[in-house]
Amino acid sequence: MLSRMNMPTFASIESILAEAPAIAALRRDLHAHPETCFEEHRTSDLIAARLAEWGIPVHRGLGKTGVVGIVKNGSSGRAVGLRADIDALPITERNTFAHASTHPGRMHACGHDGHTAMLLAAAKYLAAHRDFDGTVYLIFQPAEEGGGGAREMIRDGLFERFPMEAVFGAHNWPGLAVGQFALREGPVFASTNEFKLTIRGRGAHAAMPHNGIDPVPVACQIVQAWQSVITRNKRPIDPGVISVTMIHAGEATNVVADTCELRGTVRAFTNEVLDLIESRMRRIADATCEAFEASAEFSFKRNYPPTVNHPRETRFVRETLGAFAGEANVVDFEPTMGAEDFSYFLLEKPGCYFLIGNGDGAHRDGGHGGGPCMLHNPSYDFNDALIPLGGSMWVKIAEAWLRKPR
Repeated sequence: MLSRMNMPTFASIESILAEAPAIAALRRDLHAHPETCFEEHRTSDLIAARLAEWGIPVHRGLGKTGVVGIVKNGSSGRAVGLRADIDALPITERNTFAHASTHPGRMHACGHDGHTAMLLAAAKYLAAHRDFDGTVYLIFQPAEEGGGGAREMIRDGLFERFPMEAVFGAHNWPGLAVGQFALREGPVFASTNEFKLTIRGRGAHAAMPHNGIDPVPVACQIVQAWQSVITRNKRPIDPGVISVTMIHAGEATNVVADTCELRGTVRAFTNEVLDLIESRMRRIADATCEAFEASAEFSFKRNYPPTVNHPRETRFVRETLGAFAGEANVVDFEPTMGAEDFSYFLLEKPGCYFLIGNGDGAHRDGGHGGGPCMLHNPSYDFNDALIPLGGSMWVKIAEAWLRKPR
């Protein structure tokens, strides 16, 4: 277990630094007992118990397994929201250290256990000191990894029941040094979307293909043509990705298949680019299939919208983190085509989603897997050095927001 001696002192609030080993133990317990999308029952029980122990009123059930804690002080009606995601991934962990997952096929491979720990560290401090006038809402959100837990909490009345002026979230980022933060205004994470195309031809003997309509060559033409949407239809300065990740056809080597199915993902930063991509993909699929006398069934599912930071709130976070960690440690974030369901919160409320450095992986205990300490990798582990830093960060953001003029 980490001792206070090897916790970083950089920028951390003294009492949060003192509590860091206990919060790290809690984080490792969460890591050992990961729970996935909307199944975070033990996790939410633990969060709720700790908040109640610290005298924080708790509300449960939003988004099925979500938890909201309320820390209030003074008479002001002002309020701010801080969010941590709590779910794990359906990945089998390769690490063998003492706190490795005890559930095969489930793992905290994205650091949501650490996000939870950082917000809990802040919660304990805020409850004990209350050096602010207003309300801090502590949002522990389930099902970020594909379930749209943020959307479900909103549908269950998150912002009506807990009215807040702004909401903030953070994600650990491997490769960014501990003590550094990254953010930017505007789009930071892309939308995530899924497509499925079924090409219907006519089966035949593979030695007599003229008797059938082979859907596989049609699929090959479409896969190639779809990439022209990225290179020739949208503006080069507008990011967009079409990735065909699955092609399924046939059951035997001597049979021309009846059908071929293509599946994959589309990413974009704006709805205008997404509309263009979806429209062109559909037209290319229909026209190509018609040219080969096949038929097309195309579906396009829009999942998470792009994560777009609000300018004023992003400038606020930059200034607050600059004062907290030093301006040189607050750097610009290069947008990623990954996705994040904090996007749903930012559609409803002003706010900012930013990054906190997780280091290069050297923090991992002996017994870690042979892979890199990267997100969604079975050898990943959250860096517990971030707990006092991240807890202090949340306190500074909450206090600064409630001090600033509306």
